[in-house]
Amino acid sequence: MTDRMLDVASEVAGTVLEISAAPGAVLAEGDQIMVLESMKMEIPVLAETAGRLAEVLAAEGDPVAEGQVLARIAA
Repeated sequence: MTDRMLDVASEVAGTVLEISAAPGAVLAEGDQIMVLESMKMEIPVLAETAGRLAEVLAAEGDPVAEGQVLARIAA
């Protein structure tokens, strides 16, 4: 049985302020993966489902676009 990969996308354009979870981490729905900074506000990026964090596709300090895939969760 293979894991289903779910993309976690940015809801806003901004900058990655902090990575909160590393690849391989087991996440519950609602766990924080990273924090974005946009227009002087901190926006948490949360796991939309429980699973294992398979990939983090951005690094701290990276600019990100709205809709850009930031992480993948194996559910």
